Amino acid sequence: MGDKVKRMDKRKVLNLTLKKIIFLAFLVLAIFDIIIFCNIYFTKNETYAVETGSINADLANVQDINIDEIIKKNSKEDKTEEFRQEIVELEYLTEYIFNNELPQGETYVVQEGVKGTQKIVYKNIYENGKFVKEEKVFAIVEKPAFNKIIQIGKNKERKSYNAKVGDLVAVTSDELSVYIANDENSKKLAKLKKDDKVKVLKIDNYWYYISVNNITGWVKKEATRYIDEIKKEQNESNYEEKENVNKNINFNINLNKPSGLTLNQFKKVLRDKRDVNNIFKENAEYFYYIEKQYNINGIFVASIGIHESAWGTSKIALNKKNLFGYGAYDSNPYNGAYSFSNYSESIDLLSRVLVKYYLNPKGTKIYGGEVAQGTYYSSPTLEGVNRKYATDKNWANAVFNYMKYLYGKI
Repeated sequence: MGDKVKRMDKRKVLNLTLKKIIFLAFLVLAIFDIIIFCNIYFTKNETYAVETGSINADLANVQDINIDEIIKKNSKEDKTEEFRQEIVELEYLTEYIFNNELPQGETYVVQEGVKGTQKIVYKNIYENGKFVKEEKVFAIVEKPAFNKIIQIGKNKERKSYNAKVGDLVAVTSDELSVYIANDENSKKLAKLKKDDKVKVLKIDNYWYYISVNNITGWVKKEATRYIDEIKKEQNESNYEEKENVNKNINFNINLNKPSGLTLNQFKKVLRDKRDVNNIFKENAEYFYYIEKQYNINGIFVASIGIHESAWGTSKIALNKKNLFGYGAYDSNPYNGAYSFSNYSESIDLLSRVLVKYYLNPKGTKIYGGEVAQGTYYSSPTLEGVNRKYATDKNWANAVFNYMKYLYGKI
């Protein structure tokens, strides 16, 4: 009996629990249906309205920006810089040493100059794709140059004499190369030492064809001196100073030939009251020496210096011993100009540059066994030099006026 009552109580509990579960399930389904209905019919328009409003606002802002104006403005401000570098030859300087034993005006090379190299970096500026200007940024010496040293005679009692075929000459430099041809780039046959004596067999401008110790070859004339004293005395009278220089120069004068003035004449014409610092007066002899060394008109070189430095009064001339503004750029002339330890260095260097690049066609044999590059050669006249040397078109006329003035003082 008791067991039967217990089984009935358990059935009641199970029936009650099952009803609760079924009720809860129907309740959950009903809530889920309500949620879906609301999402479909009440929230659809509100959601899309917000998104559409946002898109319209962005489009309105875009329409306020003028794309063409932006492109046009950026094009106007298009400025670019381009760097380039080049390796260039670094010319040696020339140092002059006075020797009271040598005849006045004679010059002998006691140390040959050695050229170096330098790297120069330039900056090219472009605006809107068009070249505007080029600026020199800096220069680095990669191989240093060594000075050429020349002895200058100061003895007025002794007369100068040029050696002839058959004469003996002595080596004046510490070393002197003997070449197979009268060309510095030809094969070297031997090296001579200072004071070695050689016999002159042939003369060709800046070269002697010599014989020594069963060797024959070419040596640079400038690195030798005449030593046959007997023949020298016999010919001294043939080398007195001449005063017959042609004063009637013209605008088309060939500048790759010496003026023919004597040392005393150079000193005379370059003595002037406008030379307030006595720069040209005290350096007159160097314009004479460059004629002998480089076959150039010294009055022409002096006239360039007078014109460029305003008779030696310019800042570059006074502070940098640079009479010609050599190395100066139009954009920054003072900082670009070379500095020299004395005026003779600037006179000598400019003369070599003119002879090598401006006054002679490419391939012409020039000083010291070198060959002219002719990079800026047009003609050996004032007009020809002006085309590449100076941006001022009136430069040639200005220099010619000084040349006429100086020639007129002879």
